[in-house]
Amino acid sequence: MALRAVNQATIDLIKQYEGLGDGKPQTSAIDPYLDPVGIWTIGWGHAIVYQGRMLRGTADQATVNQLYPGGITEAQAEALLSGDLMNTGRDVSAAVTVPLNDNEFGALTSFTFNLGIGNLKSSTLLKKLNAGDRAGAADEFGKWVNAGGKPLPGLVKRRAAERALFLTPV
Repeated sequence: MALRAVNQATIDLIKQYEGLGDGKPQTSAIDPYLDPVGIWTIGWGHAIVYQGRMLRGTADQATVNQLYPGGITEAQAEALLSGDLMNTGRDVSAAVTVPLNDNEFGALTSFTFNLGIGNLKSSTLLKKLNAGDRAGAADEFGKWVNAGGKPLPGLVKRRAAERALFLTPV
């Protein structure tokens, strides 16, 4: 299967809601930070994984500091995002059984980048989409607004933006 790239609208949406996080804004580099649920992250939402394990909390801070002692540049953050979106897009393409336009694909890629492929695969959103119920699938985006068991205003806005992109004709 050929890899499918996301469109610019998708990249813009992801960058807007992920933000170019920086754990040490006083330095010129982009440094790792803890996301709202305690996962070490760098750049635009790149979860830091070491030896097959997602790094979390203060217990993993020393490992994170060893992996990114001087942080990264914006160009390196762009490269991480590009790789993450290609991997996520591949996962989305494998899970979806109906044809998608670029905006539908992008919205699902953003959703999956944020929540993980396991959540997409187990979602009613995917079940409805694969059954041909695009409107029903679009309405499912708004149900995915919790992080760590709590609704986050940023996720409410992000899911609304993903839904709007999903419903935008190309």
